[in-house]
Amino acid sequence: MNIRLVIRDSSGASFASDNVLRFTFRKDAYVPYTALTVRAVMDADITDAAEVKLYIGSRLIHHGLADSVRSVYSGGKRIVSASSRGFTSLLCQNQIPPGLKTGVSLNSLMNGYYLLPNVTHEDNSDVDNYIYVDKNSTMWDGIANLCFRLNGRYPYIRGANNVRITPVAPPRMFEYTASQLLSTGTELTGRRLISNFHMADIAGEYGTYELQDDDAISMKVIRHKFFDLDMEFLRDPDNALVYRDNIASRGKKHIFCSYSGYNGEDLSDVLSFGAYTEKRISTLKVTGSSSGVITEVGFYEDKFPH
Repeated sequence: MNIRLVIRDSSGASFASDNVLRFTFRKDAYVPYTALTVRAVMDADITDAAEVKLYIGSRLIHHGLADSVRSVYSGGKRIVSASSRGFTSLLCQNQIPPGLKTGVSLNSLMNGYYLLPNVTHEDNSDVDNYIYVDKNSTMWDGIANLCFRLNGRYPYIRGANNVRITPVAPPRMFEYTASQLLSTGTELTGRRLISNFHMADIAGEYGTYELQDDDAISMKVIRHKFFDLDMEFLRDPDNALVYRDNIASRGKKHIFCSYSGYNGEDLSDVLSFGAYTEKRISTLKVTGSSSGVITEVGFYEDKFPH
């Protein structure tokens, strides 16, 4: 399985290596970018890195910013180590002017503010009446709020840098037999759970808008959170509580498996293994070294639909 690293500098010049020593690539339904760490032998000394790409076979799985690139020449070889987040990470670093925005769609949010390099999005003009942008809110905050208001879901990244707010249709189907699998496992995460949410009303008083998460309490988690009236949910204030509860419960249960190789899985595709059938993929981790490539793929069971 051919692995290729390509690093491009600010002038557009590209430097490639097929001698990748090791890499780790990650995708998560709740992280708005792909993440890559990689180490490779390269001929050129790259002093002005701007972009990092990783291909598995002919498939581009990562295209991102050069967060860090280290080049060391030793023993007759130049070893380049890079860390990179996908270009959609810029959605978390660009703020939207605060205030009420009417007639908002994914298309208008993505096209109406900033031109972000190498970032694409699902063509979706479904409109919500409004979103309210708080001070210091980012583009991703706006996309996440819009997605929840339109369909009760959380947005995710498909491919290298494609923003989506609906499940891909039709998804690709992946089925893993017991003989193919290296491992299976589960992970429970309770560190984000909130037991009680309290939101003030229009007068600033508490007691009207309350939500108790019995699942958190059953795990012996007692955490109370108080916040002002959420202007984003003026039409349906109780949904402000539901949204926060969903966010706090995200990724609560993770079920996964691993196998040797990489078949091209992506978020929102469908997997089946063991007793689990036709689950939307929520997580993807691909690691590689001289020993070969191993893929871990999994799904979440939490309060957001997947």
